Amino acid sequence: MAETLELVIITGMSGAGKTVVLQTFEDLGYFCVDNMPPSLLPKFWELVKESGKISRVCLVIDLRSRAFFDEIMSAVGNLDNTSFVTTKSIFLDASNDSLVSRYKETRRNHPLAQSSGTVLEGIKKERELLKNIRNRAQWVLDTSHTTPRQLREMILDRFQAEGETIFHIEMVSFGFKYSTPIDADIVMDVRFLPNPHYIDELRPLTGLDKPVYDYVMQQPETENFYRKFTELLDYIIPGYKKEGKASVTIAIGCTGGQHRSVALSERIAHHLETDGYAVNITHRDKNKRKEATHRS
Repeated sequence: MAETLELVIITGMSGAGKTVVLQTFEDLGYFCVDNMPPSLLPKFWELVKESGKISRVCLVIDLRSRAFFDEIMSAVGNLDNTSFVTTKSIFLDASNDSLVSRYKETRRNHPLAQSSGTVLEGIKKERELLKNIRNRAQWVLDTSHTTPRQLREMILDRFQAEGETIFHIEMVSFGFKYSTPIDADIVMDVRFLPNPHYIDELRPLTGLDKPVYDYVMQQPETENFYRKFTELLDYIIPGYKKEGKASVTIAIGCTGGQHRSVALSERIAHHLETDGYAVNITHRDKNKRKEATHRS
């Protein structure tokens, strides 16, 4: 078990950006729980300590748990900076005008104005209920004039460890005959390249095997494509990172996902790693043909 466990508690006004902050902590590797009833906090934290596998936890506690609201103060107080737990609390705030504007944009009701009353009345009531918690928070963050991207950057600046990076690239090879990955940000079709499938000795192999890899890379069309596509990636990926994305998924597809897409995904991934990016490679359909043959 880690000597010290870090607990970050996010609370604050509804509509002030708690979801963006929670997602940012999740990208930083925190174990995140949204809308936990305060009465369950002590038991939850005991389970975390006993597991010995979790060292950083982020919790959102807000007025969606109205029935438990009176327990928030005591629950947070009991966890403050014990010998096992270092507690950090963030209170997200915003002006009444900003919150009203956000509720109008989303067309949602305020949690304290569900049955009757205006959004503004609900905001004022919530502000009064949260007054003591706001006063106790270690960091009060006003998001009135902060975009989601700016809010994310503020959290990263404060909580991201030196040298730590959360941005990574997912490289996926696939076969179009088995459908396109639905979570891909960039999809490239390489079915225009010469197909090793039509060479008898290469057909049972994959793009991870040297004979197939060499065959694909020795084609003039492949070299031209590789050069132009990596130039494109070198240009656009820094933009994804600048916009605050935690990851980018690049999907390279051929007919069956066994030869061309696998070989090119490997080479492109190596190029991106050389550029300093963390890259995970998945060859989704590499063995689909072999599995189908085995079943038949």
